[in-house]
Amino acid sequence: MPNVIRQAELKPGASRTVRFEGQEHGSQISFFLVDNDPGQGPGLHVHPYTETWIVQTGEVEFTVGAEKIRARAGDIVVAPSGIPHKFRNIGSGRLQAVCIHASENIVQDWVEELSVTERPGDA
Repeated sequence: MPNVIRQAELKPGASRTVRFEGQEHGSQISFFLVDNDPGQGPGLHVHPYTETWIVQTGEVEFTVGAEKIRARAGDIVVAPSGIPHKFRNIGSGRLQAVCIHASENIVQDWVEELSVTERPGDA
């Protein structure tokens, strides 16, 4: 039987980002609906699975391992499992993106603490 989660049921964090844990809803994937202001983004972290971002609005800089990648609305970025990564809204407006975690639960280990960016618990 399908499971429908209504927008009103989604509870955003301080950055307006919504966390979706798949296991709670019978799904084998999890994701964040990112909604960050300029300068916001998570600190360096790592997952034991791939993470895929779909940038919906804004401009973002990803650091994946030693690589820095800029992406804009419509771009898709994939980080391999086990590679530390982070991102930051480098645009002048809001960044909206979907961060897809190839896991029914979000598992992330923080590599660095945050300073000017926020830790949405979430990315």
